[in-house]
Amino acid sequence: MTGTLVVCATPIGNLGDAPPRLAEALGSADVVYCEDTRHSRKLLDALGVDRPLRSYFVGNEAERSKEVKRRLEGGDTVALITDAGMPVVSDPGHSAVVAAIEAGATVTVVPGPSAALAALAVSGLPSERFVFEGFLPRKASERGDRLADLAAEPRTLIM
Repeated sequence: MTGTLVVCATPIGNLGDAPPRLAEALGSADVVYCEDTRHSRKLLDALGVDRPLRSYFVGNEAERSKEVKRRLEGGDTVALITDAGMPVVSDPGHSAVVAAIEAGATVTVVPGPSAALAALAVSGLPSERFVFEGFLPRKASERGDRLADLAAEPRTLIM
């Protein structure tokens, strides 16, 4: 029997924005994978949840995804969170989702706040058609090339 990966959105600035279902999902997980265990411990404490935490960040994502896959193959329920917002979206998590699918595990989501959509909602820009570009490259030359590519984009851009 394979387990379940629960991809959980976390508050983006106010713990009061945490939906009740987040505490339920984290509380029922066998383990919680997170970007920063110190940061995530504060969130779990605020929600009254006591579960083991395992770090999951860009530097260890490949290794940890294999671990997630083994846990899921063993029937565990694994929660995946990021410091703020939705895992996978401009944050680590993609490899864990792929590993879960490869393992034949169930993948579910606890939706929640999105910094990109919150910014769009208060921007005053047209929201009927938009593109989420994510983070721009760090290197100036690559960033300039990307911005040049995006200059003709007719839809609202969120970066």
